[in-house]
Amino acid sequence: MRGRPKNISLPRRLIVDLMHASMGVPFVSLSRPLNIRPLLEARAGGAATAGWAAMFVKAFALVARDEPILRTVYAKWPRPTLYELPKSVALVAVARVEDGEECVLLQRIAAPEALLLAEVDAEIRHAKTAPIEDVPMFRKIMRATRLPQPLRRLSWAVGLNFGRQRGNWFGSFSVTSVAAYGGGELHAITPGPFIVSYGVVEGDQTIHVVIRWDHRVTDAAPIARVLTRLEQVLNTEIAAELRAAGPKPIRAVGT
Repeated sequence: MRGRPKNISLPRRLIVDLMHASMGVPFVSLSRPLNIRPLLEARAGGAATAGWAAMFVKAFALVARDEPILRTVYAKWPRPTLYELPKSVALVAVARVEDGEECVLLQRIAAPEALLLAEVDAEIRHAKTAPIEDVPMFRKIMRATRLPQPLRRLSWAVGLNFGRQRGNWFGSFSVTSVAAYGGGELHAITPGPFIVSYGVVEGDQTIHVVIRWDHRVTDAAPIARVLTRLEQVLNTEIAAELRAAGPKPIRAVGT
């Protein structure tokens, strides 16, 4: 069958490189519905609103603040080792349309546990709408993606395999979701070490969450505890921050 060749765009080349870097990572996943009724009540009644990605980014980082294993990466150079980062660094998958093509770019958020929820949300929203050249992480990604393949492979290898560089390039965890497009249980692939994905809010006030992780870093029992703790943080610290902005203003209704 005769077709036609198509050039691989820069955003699609990024995904090709990402998948290449993810090969060989021994991922395991654990999924669970989280009951988030208190969070939903706070979100519905509060004046401040925040996207789900921002809430999960900050909640996971708050859990990681007390769980060093969630800030630990596997590094190969100069010898295989586990490397603990001093703070969390999130990579958020941001869906965009560039030159008519749907694509995904990665926004880096350093130390989200120390930011206001509104600040985390603003960074994600800026990454969704601003021109690529106005987002520092996107400019960095595009510079690397324009390199010839041998140099790209080398730069990815350096960023992945030296522990102190992982936070600069790939973060300590990633957050992604297809909830805005109808949901589904997404088992995403990245170089790791932790990937959090979430679905849509169900009628019973639960949300399905999947954590995939590099099995070289930790085992299933700690991740099971992390999911329990994540549920608690969403319903306490995150809900409290939403409530702190005060109730939604009451609109006068004319007669």
